[in-house]
Amino acid sequence: MPETHILPLGTKEATLDMVGGKGRSLASMTTAGFDVPGGFYLTTTAYRKFVKANDLQAKIIELAKPEIGEYTLSFDAASESIQALIGQPELSDEVKDELRQAYAALAGDNPAVAVRSSANAEDLPDMSFAGQQDTYLNVSGEAALVAAVRNCWASLWTPRAISYRHQMGIEQDAVAMAVVVQLMVPSDVSGILFTANPVTGERSEIIINASFGLGEAVVGGQVTPDTFVLDRESLKAIETTIGTKEQQIVSDGDQGVRLEDIAEDVRSESSLSETALEELASLALKVEKHYEGIPQDIEWAIRNGKLWLLQSRPITNLPPQPIPNVWEPTPPARFMVRRQIVENMPDPVCPLFEELYVIDGLMLEQPWRVG
Repeated sequence: MPETHILPLGTKEATLDMVGGKGRSLASMTTAGFDVPGGFYLTTTAYRKFVKANDLQAKIIELAKPEIGEYTLSFDAASESIQALIGQPELSDEVKDELRQAYAALAGDNPAVAVRSSANAEDLPDMSFAGQQDTYLNVSGEAALVAAVRNCWASLWTPRAISYRHQMGIEQDAVAMAVVVQLMVPSDVSGILFTANPVTGERSEIIINASFGLGEAVVGGQVTPDTFVLDRESLKAIETTIGTKEQQIVSDGDQGVRLEDIAEDVRSESSLSETALEELASLALKVEKHYEGIPQDIEWAIRNGKLWLLQSRPITNLPPQPIPNVWEPTPPARFMVRRQIVENMPDPVCPLFEELYVIDGLMLEQPWRVG
């Protein structure tokens, strides 16, 4: 039986190495029953075979080196050369045939799809790669789909992606790209949600950024969105900031997207009702629970009142939970004392001192601390 390069979106075979970080997350949410737009994966196997068949890997690794300036490193020239290499050979007939068959199986005649990069070293707890690689929206037709797949492969080697891997110590020859193809959601409102405050680290707050049109405008920082801070327990907004929302990204006919102005009388309106905020926050907490309580960075979209999940990844570099301004002692304690030993010992301490004083010493202090 010939090896397939296509897997359904809800596959249980969605390993990180096979469908990438984004793909693995989408598969997990789909199999858990969340509303995720339907589609399929072109696995990393297709990318690896393409690179091997055209003898590109050694050339790519040789090129994936920075130009060293006086104060900076630049991967611009490397990226341009590598993407030119990937843009020359044709995809194999085998892969193109499988793509056509999977695309034809989606609903409708030449349905509009979103074609999304999903590398095998992204959306991890300590590395997100958010925005490092490319997504192509409102892609319609087999030829456009094949072109978008090639462009996703090439985006594995954008200057941002190469530089980020270099900074994070990821070997350039270890990466590969899967591609997610999903039915397009021409959203009325979309945005991002954090199940914890990514700035302060406050776990009792949910942060929602929302604007009209497709979410790329919010994710890419092209608009100033509405911002809602919700209490995690009540799911009610405790702070609302209405953004200027001067423009939105919308589908541009049968192919691609465009940026258009939003009517002035609409810009000052809230993009989300109280009911929509509560529904969105409630769903986000279910997603977080699905991911074992790890705070999530979620992309979402609403079309004709229907809420869709587009992506969920761990929040990277989330600050620790803030120390409360008012401390209440836990009974039977009557007093609480906060000490900063760094004021007395600003230099590094030896492991023995740390164990005897900082750890065990605190335990010895407990009778005094409870008064």
